[in-house]
Amino acid sequence: MERTATAGPSGPPAPSGGPLPPDAVVDDGADRGADAVVAGVPAEVPRAPAGMPQQRARDTVPGGVRAEPARPARPAAGLRGLRGPHGPRPWRLLPTPAGTPFTFGYAALLAVTSLVARYADPAVVDALRQSSSTDVAHLVRAPLLVLPASALWIAGGVVSAYSLCFLLVLTALERRIGGLRTAGVFLFGHVLATLATEVPIGLAVLTGRLPDSAAHRLDYGISFGVAASLGALAGLLTPWLRWPLLTVFAGMLVQDLATFDDPMTSCGHLIAVGLGVATWPVMRRWRRARLAEAGAAPGTG
Repeated sequence: MERTATAGPSGPPAPSGGPLPPDAVVDDGADRGADAVVAGVPAEVPRAPAGMPQQRARDTVPGGVRAEPARPARPAAGLRGLRGPHGPRPWRLLPTPAGTPFTFGYAALLAVTSLVARYADPAVVDALRQSSSTDVAHLVRAPLLVLPASALWIAGGVVSAYSLCFLLVLTALERRIGGLRTAGVFLFGHVLATLATEVPIGLAVLTGRLPDSAAHRLDYGISFGVAASLGALAGLLTPWLRWPLLTVFAGMLVQDLATFDDPMTSCGHLIAVGLGVATWPVMRRWRRARLAEAGAAPGTG
């Protein structure tokens, strides 16, 4: 806003140091700024003459250094997603329909099959498990049917250790990479570890090193997929969580293998963990893509 006097025609400027004419135009920058503050309007910044290059406005602090906005502190990679603006959120350890639809839906399906295994006629349950077993005989006849069907049963039921491990591991993995990718990791470990254990049995039967009954060995459960998912999840955790987790889990598997109760299954678990570890580069790429989709800053956590 300019202050102008329009009381009469303007005359020639007064000599330097002399009194101003009463009808002179007054354009005092200091007064204009003061009046603008009083009026509640910010004072205009004088524009550069036409044709003169101008700089883009920048946020600066005294000394000419650009002021960078303060960034909030990010939690450790292993705890990211469990800490909200008002503190820890431990309920995020468990699946929810909106947050982890794949894990939640799969867990509900496993709960149904576990109830069937507990309360249905044992003969019916045995027939269902036999028809969905990934033994050599069924893999040769209907591989596309038995490979997914065998992952509908939990060995030991919902009270087994793998049931709790399934909930915690797949929930954490799905929150980091999404539902479809988590399903892909689970199936990747389940299918490849199954083939890695059953194909040698089939070859041994063909060569006469094992009896024909070994081709009908009952084989079902989610443990291979869970082991692969745990191995993949470890690559997204901070090192102080990653290595103790892998050490404890691998130690348990080696101990099972040493007992020689079910060596093929124990070997399959170790193979599945190794498959999950092999996916670390892909997991970290998917994690960055997931964060980019959510509008967050990329990271490896």
